[in-house]
Order: sequence, then structure tokens, then C-alpha cells
Amino acid sequence: MSSQGAGIGPVRWRTAMEAALYGPGGFYVDPRGPGPAGHFRTSVHASPLYAGAVARLLLAVDEALGRPEGLDLVDVGAGRGELLTGVLAALPATTAARVRPYAVERAGRPDGLDPRVRWVAAPPSGTTGLLFANEWLDNVPLEVAEDGRYVLVAPDGTESPGGPLEGPDRAWVDRWWPGPGRAEIGRPRDEAWAAAVATLDRGLAVAVDYAHSREARPPYGTLTGFRGGREVPPVPDGGCDITAHVALDACAGPDAALLTQREALAVLGVSGARPPLALASTDPAAYVRALASAGEAAELTARGGLGDFGWLVQPVGLEGAVGAGGARGWDGLEGLVGSGAPRRG
Repeated sequence: MSSQGAGIGPVRWRTAMEAALYGPGGFYVDPRGPGPAGHFRTSVHASPLYAGAVARLLLAVDEALGRPEGLDLVDVGAGRGELLTGVLAALPATTAARVRPYAVERAGRPDGLDPRVRWVAAPPSGTTGLLFANEWLDNVPLEVAEDGRYVLVAPDGTESPGGPLEGPDRAWVDRWWPGPGRAEIGRPRDEAWAAAVATLDRGLAVAVDYAHSREARPPYGTLTGFRGGREVPPVPDGGCDITAHVALDACAGPDAALLTQREALAVLGVSGARPPLALASTDPAAYVRALASAGEAAELTARGGLGDFGWLVQPVGLEGAVGAGGARGWDGLEGLVGSGAPRRG
């Protein structure tokens, strides 16, 4: 049970989410829990192809940076370190030896994690490399509004109307979620992402999440809960995940690109195409392996599923490196940054 316990009156959703997810006994910090993988399935858990794609992205960033002596890999919202473990395993040994891996997580360090991984509560400043945030922003607590007023929530999930929106939240809604009805005010996510990107001196920042755009905001919002692999009502008592889709277009800074996961993974070499049938005759074992890999890739890129996730790709200090040609250019990285829609203000 989180610190928002019985007997406490209704509070705004941002306060309730913070307590339920990250307060004492909260969903993400309770050491007795199974971790995120015990409650929901992300791309990281779906297939090692995902870590392989992130490893190829890191190699592209490394090349664009001119292969620095130290290459930082910062995983924001690292869970139990599964993505970092997979990326380190997928990298060439010579590159892995230069990588400084950071797991950014508010929960405690899990037992048995690779000792190379530095476990930190916030992104370290002054990094050079890749900052990657897979399904982090959707768990950054936010306010919920309805018809210009804050929505309050009790510990049992019962909602009630609160006071009128304050200036900064009203301005955010007017710009990014206009119109009547329910809105999930993503301003804390914008600020959290900007702060994370600001820790990079040079490199690439990527946020991956289920997302929506200003042209197609969901009229009733997306706030929901997950527990034990099932979607449940968002009750802020510490017993379930509480999440809401991300307005990635509002988070995006200058020069950022917005892509679907399907588009991003295609650039990074992940395809759900079936292997040629002729391979079954010449090398049956290879055919079976390729078929299994194609099935995993299909899940990662599926329409209506993980493939529809948004990728927000933000270069930092890479002017003259991406697409410059020679040792410091890499067409794949330019393709990733250049193939998405630009930020729309």
C-alpha cells in the first residue's frame, strides 16, 4: 500500500500517481514486487531483437561522434536492467569495452546485474552517447483535467471535480489538447524529457512510448492501470501500474523527429519478412531460426500493437556529424533522424 492510504481525501491525479508509483511502498519502488516485467510486456521483453536494434543505434551514434574514448549509454526507466544487459551482449567486444552504461531508476539495484552497469536515480550530466527511454514518460505523473477543471481522485479510484486549471496547465491544454472534455496535461513529461536531454553534451536522445498527436488526442483520455499482465482500473493505492499515453509532439524539442516504432526499427534492420522457403531445403535449422526471428520482429512492428509506438529522436550537438560523410557520417543514423515527421509547434 502506498503512502496515499485510507482516510486521505481526494487529491489531484499528479499527486496521487507520484505516491502510488514512487512513494513508500509504491508500485515501482517496492522491493518485494516482481518489477515491470511481472505486470506488462514491453518491446524489451518481447524479443532480443529490440536490444539488438538499440545496439546498432548506439554503434551509429558512436560512429557519428568519431568513436570517443568513453561512450555513454543511459537507459532511463531501466526497470531491472534488461535492456542494458541485452545491448551490452549484442555489442562488439571492442565497443562494449568503451561503453559506460547507466541505469536510471528510482527502485533499488537488482541482484545479479552486470557490475559494469552504474545504477543511478537521475541521468548523469555531461554524457556523450545515447540516452534511451523506453516506456518511461508514460509513468511520469501528470494532472488530469475535465472541462477546464482539475480531476481529483480518492485512494479507491473514485474521481471528483476540482478547482479551475492554473495558468501553466491552462496554457498547455490550450496549445496541445484544445477543446472540451477530458485532457491529460503532459507538461511534467515535457519538462522531464527536456531535463533528460539537457544532460547530453553530444549524442542522441530517444524516447519510445505509446503516444498520440495533437491532431488525434483521445477524447476520453488514456489513463489506465496494469497488474499481473492485465489491464485494470487506475486505482492509486500502490497495487498497480498507472499509465497514460504520451503527447510526444509536445515533448519534442527543436530538430527532433517523430516516427513510429515500425519505421524506426525498419531503419535499424528489424523486419518481419519471412525467410525464403528455399532455405528450408538447404539449411532447415537456419530456416527455423529465421522464421522465429521473423515472428518476433512482426510483434515488434505490428500495426495496432508495438509497431504503432512513437519514437521521439532528438540529436544533440551532432551538427556536421550526421550525414557528413566519411568516418563521421552514417547513413542509417541520418535515415532515422531524417525519416520522421519534424516537431510541430
